[in-house]
Amino acid sequence: MNTQSNGGLGTVEGDAAPAEKPLGSRAPHFIKRSRPLHVSWQVGVFVVGLAVVVAGVIMLPLPGPGWLVIFGGMAIWATEFVWAQLVLRWTKHKVTEAAQKALDPKVRRRNIILTTIGVVIIAAALAVYVWKFGLAMPWNVSE
Repeated sequence: MNTQSNGGLGTVEGDAAPAEKPLGSRAPHFIKRSRPLHVSWQVGVFVVGLAVVVAGVIMLPLPGPGWLVIFGGMAIWATEFVWAQLVLRWTKHKVTEAAQKALDPKVRRRNIILTTIGVVIIAAALAVYVWKFGLAMPWNVSE
């Protein structure tokens, strides 16, 4: 008997989190009924997810939303594979924790102070560079 059923104020450890979707395939019912069709579906989902993840990995050093695309590929895999669903659950949990930590006033104050110090250092370095070399580029473009 949990503490909620008898009117108690305590909560069971699992009651604090919102209900999560059950793990497993989210393929349409008519596909899950046929084993060969379901395996083909899984192969297709894996190939499409792999293409999206590879595109995201390629975008990491190149311009583009690399991490966003990688997580999109993981979401595609999570429609069919339990391991990907668990990875996405873990990632969502960690992102939520980081967001809550970032909203902590002490952490925000520290981040604002560090950002301000960094901006002042960069501005000072830029001012020294402009004072010493002027606005000319360090290489000769006119030749």
